[in-house]
Amino acid sequence: MKYLFRVSVAATSLMFATLSIAQTAIISERDIFTPTIATHGMVVTAEKMAAQIGVEVLQKGGNAVDAAVTIGFVKAVTYPRAGNLGGGGFMLIYSAKTKKVIAIDYREKAPLKATRDMFLDEKDNIDSNLSRFSYLSAGVPGTVAGMAMALEKYGTLSLAEALAPAIALAEKGFIITRAFSNDIKKRAKHLNQHPTTAAIFFKADGSFYQAGDRFVQNDLANTLKAIAKQGIKAFYEGQIADLIVKDMEAHGGLISKKDLAKYQPVIRKPIHGTYRGYDIYSMSPPSSGGVHIVQIMNMLENYDIGLLGHNTAATIHLMAEAMKRAYADRSKYLGDTDFVSVPLTGLTSKAYAAALGNPTHYESNETTHYSVVDKEGNAVSNTYTINFSFGSGIVVNGAGFLLNNEMDDFSAKPGVANVYGLIGGTANAIQPQKRMLSSMSPTIVLKDGKPFIITGSPGGSRIITTTLQVILNVIDHKMNIQEATNAVRIHHQWLPDEIRIEEGLSLDTIKLLTEKGHKVVVKNTMGAAASILIDQNTLYGSHDPRQQGLALGY
Repeated sequence: MKYLFRVSVAATSLMFATLSIAQTAIISERDIFTPTIATHGMVVTAEKMAAQIGVEVLQKGGNAVDAAVTIGFVKAVTYPRAGNLGGGGFMLIYSAKTKKVIAIDYREKAPLKATRDMFLDEKDNIDSNLSRFSYLSAGVPGTVAGMAMALEKYGTLSLAEALAPAIALAEKGFIITRAFSNDIKKRAKHLNQHPTTAAIFFKADGSFYQAGDRFVQNDLANTLKAIAKQGIKAFYEGQIADLIVKDMEAHGGLISKKDLAKYQPVIRKPIHGTYRGYDIYSMSPPSSGGVHIVQIMNMLENYDIGLLGHNTAATIHLMAEAMKRAYADRSKYLGDTDFVSVPLTGLTSKAYAAALGNPTHYESNETTHYSVVDKEGNAVSNTYTINFSFGSGIVVNGAGFLLNNEMDDFSAKPGVANVYGLIGGTANAIQPQKRMLSSMSPTIVLKDGKPFIITGSPGGSRIITTTLQVILNVIDHKMNIQEATNAVRIHHQWLPDEIRIEEGLSLDTIKLLTEKGHKVVVKNTMGAAASILIDQNTLYGSHDPRQQGLALGY
């Protein structure tokens, strides 16, 4: 089976590169080269307890959506740097029954009292502290409503059943890992800014939780219990909503009871494209991911990058030029389609790609993704976030969960870069009830009408290019899914005008790219893809060695 045991020079290079970049996970030879194999069901996620619980759901007869929702709530307890109740995201579902891909948009919204210039100071400059670390930085959360919608429409468990494992972990606690402890230590200054946050993430004497300690979250357990008992109304209209609004009113925030009561997730038509005979489905706006993955693939389809070779100068040149053009369009056109007209058909058309795709000489991203497949062939690709690691750093008093700081994903001032260096335009300007633009790109690739690759990644602006390269590595370069995940990644986002690469690319390749006129910069690793490949009824799962995680099947 051609996708299983092919080992490339790129993967070998990455082995040494990753070992030199101080990864959080211990990387074994098996981790580097071989996917996890299963025949019935598979979960791939960045948090091991969530993976184990997700597989247990599948083993007990739950479907992929049941497992995905349960994982989402568990990660709100065990992976607070990105798992959440106070954020939002996107879920793609392939239904084996209907043979269709469905997209659920549960992205956060701007509050009703939000204004276009709310983060500008008296000199018309962006106050980044307000947009990132204040109560004003929080959008109206969508995760609880989105998970509930997915479960109600496409799952088989009750909301209380899906919440039960998360409740137990919050109430009884769990033994934390070194990685969990290190996450808190790295963000200690951020988490110590607010007493409600410090009270949860630090011991009573102010010292750190260490690996091996039990971590209990009583307020969060009570919040989860309320949702289990009363449904999402507890969060959006009841006692939890009261706690959110009380905190907002005490600290100058904008989210009101009306904002919470009005929030609704939306079922959207996913972006669809084709690439070398495969069907590509990814998230539609307010995510920019699907549009630009399809757009870049349309440009690359005109070139045999498989023949040119993986991560050769010729292939990287073509990829970078295609990426650059897509990210320029992101700045100009992309926003929430409920508020602005986005030319989706034009941007994803092969004719437009042909007009763009003639490359000439070169003129925190804390999110979490997981993929699930069940024994019936249903598949879920889910990406959700609170934006920065631990979001705004603000825990809602008495509720035990962190608020997002997604308002920073709007264009606070069109033409000025956000924290990820992305330039936004007026299409992504702040408006009440509008969803902010995102790069999250949960993606499902179909082969002959059936799921072939389920993938996605965290990584801020690099989510799009990480997800893209995993797919290209399999389709064009015939890698197995673990090798496709491991391989050295590149990224170009138009501005800054440079190719960002991971360590491990050969000096000869860098020299050739420089001679073509590119500026090449080596920076930290990019993304943390969680992927499943299905071939001849066998499941192959890969977690990314750039981040601790687990691919688990049965």
